Amino acid sequence: MSSASISFPFLGDWFICPSNSFVLFGHTFYWYGVIIACGFLLAVAYCFHRCREFGISQDDLTDNLLFAVPIAIIGARIYYVLFNLENYHSFWDACKIWEGGLAIYGGVIAAVITVLAVCRVKKISPLAVLDTVSFGLLIGQSIGRWGNFMNREAYGYETDIFCRMGLTLNGETIYVHPTFLYESLWNAVGFVLLHILSKKRERKFDGQYFLYYLAWYGLGRSWIEGLRTDSLYIGDTGIRVSQALAVLTFLASVIILVVRRRSGRCKPENLWVNKVTLAAAGETEIAETEAPVQETKTPTPGTNVIQEMEDAVFGSAEDEELPEQEGDGEQEP
Repeated sequence: MSSASISFPFLGDWFICPSNSFVLFGHTFYWYGVIIACGFLLAVAYCFHRCREFGISQDDLTDNLLFAVPIAIIGARIYYVLFNLENYHSFWDACKIWEGGLAIYGGVIAAVITVLAVCRVKKISPLAVLDTVSFGLLIGQSIGRWGNFMNREAYGYETDIFCRMGLTLNGETIYVHPTFLYESLWNAVGFVLLHILSKKRERKFDGQYFLYYLAWYGLGRSWIEGLRTDSLYIGDTGIRVSQALAVLTFLASVIILVVRRRSGRCKPENLWVNKVTLAAAGETEIAETEAPVQETKTPTPGTNVIQEMEDAVFGSAEDEELPEQEGDGEQEP
């Protein structure tokens, strides 16, 4: 289906057949990778813009990304291979990531573990970091799904729904659920809602926005995954692994959110950003206290104007240096 023509009947009687790659300066680039990269860059730019609101510096966020991103890619690949072992006959086959085969949940799990480790070393709050990157995850996943569109993949069962997508190959057309579009729009709406909530200063505890992300994405993925034709299954059970994980993360996130809200421990002073602000204020106060006080001369009221002019021209008596005495201070007879 990678060369099939694409159409959306509800948008009119037209179709497109985009190539999944292009050549630039003699090198072949795949649209899937380019779109993923664009989503990643936009996600990072947004997180850099907002990170200080969570008490995380751009340097600390960069350190987390440098470790989390490559490990997340490895995790996404391992997750996919583990639930698709029959298609891989050697370790080298499993390493051919350029042939496709990544799973977002594997990437998220690996990234979270990496963030926990990096934050432990740097002695910063991992939950505050996860709150920060929650926005980026929704941005990246929303944009990245259009890479599936270019590859004609991650679509669903045949349907006659109004927003169906047509795939035409060798003169035959099938109409399917555009599940990539469903998930892209779902994540875009989730990002907008999370952005609005964050601007209202609604956050009560570190990790709250990350739980919102898990709950929102889990809820959406649980029904979208059921429409797809390329799901990974748990052995021969017929259970879609990503759908099961989506339901579990949704339920777990909602339960944790409710429990934390009712625990009575959601105090502003417990937020990492407030702790960082308080510590910075304390350091500033100490620095100001230890700074040397400079004395300033206050002019005496009623100074004679003529005297000031004479001092300016000839110099004041205070400015004259006493002649240095040579020797040990004894005068000759």
